[in-house]
Amino acid sequence: MADDKYTKDVIISRTPFRVSFFGGGTDYPQWYLNESGGGSCLSTTIDKYCYISARYLPPFFSNKHRIVWSHIENVSSYQEILHPAVRNIFPFLKLDDSVGLEIHHQGDLPARSGMGSSSSFAVGLINALRHLNGEKPTKHELALDAIDFEQNALGDTVGSQDQTAAAYGGFNIIHFRQDGSIEVEPLKIDKKRKKELDQNLMMFFTGTSRFASKVAANVVSSFNKTSSHIRQMHQMVSQAKEILESDASLDEFGKLLDDTWQLKRSLADDVSNAHVDNIYNIAKEAGALGGKLLGAGSSGFMIFYVPKENQAVVKSVLSKLLHVPFDFEEKGSIILRNP
Repeated sequence: MADDKYTKDVIISRTPFRVSFFGGGTDYPQWYLNESGGGSCLSTTIDKYCYISARYLPPFFSNKHRIVWSHIENVSSYQEILHPAVRNIFPFLKLDDSVGLEIHHQGDLPARSGMGSSSSFAVGLINALRHLNGEKPTKHELALDAIDFEQNALGDTVGSQDQTAAAYGGFNIIHFRQDGSIEVEPLKIDKKRKKELDQNLMMFFTGTSRFASKVAANVVSSFNKTSSHIRQMHQMVSQAKEILESDASLDEFGKLLDDTWQLKRSLADDVSNAHVDNIYNIAKEAGALGGKLLGAGSSGFMIFYVPKENQAVVKSVLSKLLHVPFDFEEKGSIILRNP
């Protein structure tokens, strides 16, 4: 490899986490590829991010690759890398193992918490490494690459919503067609109404985490039994769109969240549990109109729609949980530094 390859600067990708409101479950290929109506999800990205920095490691070190996450790995071959996504990205992107790479990961929110963190990581990693290689992928290419990577290269039971949301950013309905195509429809909400919605949402961390793919596998395996509920959840996407794009009270959005959560928690036994149910009931008694556990289920972050006049009470009764303020974001995965 030419020596000037090593003079390239550090590439830093910033990729948002997402909040999924409606349609979760219909984004699994096991569903939308076998359903005439396909699937769709309504979600937004927020100003909490996954950061990936990547550079070519100069050839002066005893080890070939350096990977920094919750561990610090110095290895001689990509096959020795413990991080499954980083290890598998080498054959996926056809990276040259003889060229040293240094990759660092930092995140604003913990992994395995329902925020689509694994997909944000995959999108950010692919974005950083493709730019490091002189490529400039489109948002759609990033989304499709990350979906292929997680579902096929890693073999995880994950849907196709999180990667698309993280790549595109913004407040969207994402359509998953039976032919496998994916379309992103930005919602038409004026800034004032979007800000009002943002101000009526409260997010809390339950203090626990889990491997989403394990919960998701149980949800997917139950599709034959829960198909009627999945279809109802799919219909709520268009209902939510109508609320958001009209002059209707946004409180209707909160009530619809309650409806979708009651359906979601019935999809598999481990979607919810006594701890989550207790938090949800306490929040509703204090004035939340609706909410849901984010992600596949079982633990992690919960979001509630709470009218402003009830928010102090909800925050007080859930004082043992960490309240996480956030704003919507619109950029998706971007490169912060690109030589």
